[in-house]
Amino acid sequence: MLKVGLTGGIGAGKSEVSRLLVSYGAVLIDSDLIAREVVEPGTPGLAAVVEEFGPDVLTAEGTLDRPALGALVFADDGRRAALNAIVHPLVGARAAELERAAPEDAVVVHDVPLLTENGLAPFYDLVVVVDASAETQLDRLVTLRGMAESDARARMAAQATREERRAVADLIVDNDGPREALYARVREVWDELVRRAADAG
Repeated sequence: MLKVGLTGGIGAGKSEVSRLLVSYGAVLIDSDLIAREVVEPGTPGLAAVVEEFGPDVLTAEGTLDRPALGALVFADDGRRAALNAIVHPLVGARAAELERAAPEDAVVVHDVPLLTENGLAPFYDLVVVVDASAETQLDRLVTLRGMAESDARARMAAQATREERRAVADLIVDNDGPREALYARVREVWDELVRRAADAG
């Protein structure tokens, strides 16, 4: 099994790269998806969040009110740390469970948005970084996602710098060019991952 950490800045195109890798045969473990799963109604995760932050972080239907929680934690490092202390271990445990269920010869891709920020690179056999210029990221966030430019810039500024991400990369997928170039590069990366998985096995 080859354990791959996949990361990239917001708007860099990481989701498209993970989709392509899955189409080639990768087993995808999506941290964002798991982070939602572990705080669904009825889970110990949601109970712990409500105990820490109070019932105001729930909607009328009993699901997690993400905007309300976000308003509490994003401006307060201490509150964000408290939330991470609840969610991160649950995400880690679930990711490990999914990894154990993968075939022995699998290329397991962990899609981790904050891999660089949280110092997680050493936990993977190698790290793939999807890279794009700040101008490209901003254009995609505003044009494709409809974000206000100020919001997009704030989200980008809250993440690791491009240089910090590139510093932890074993393989880089440049996503500043046309889609055809991205597809060709991801195919090259996949072939390299398969080769390394075979060497490891």
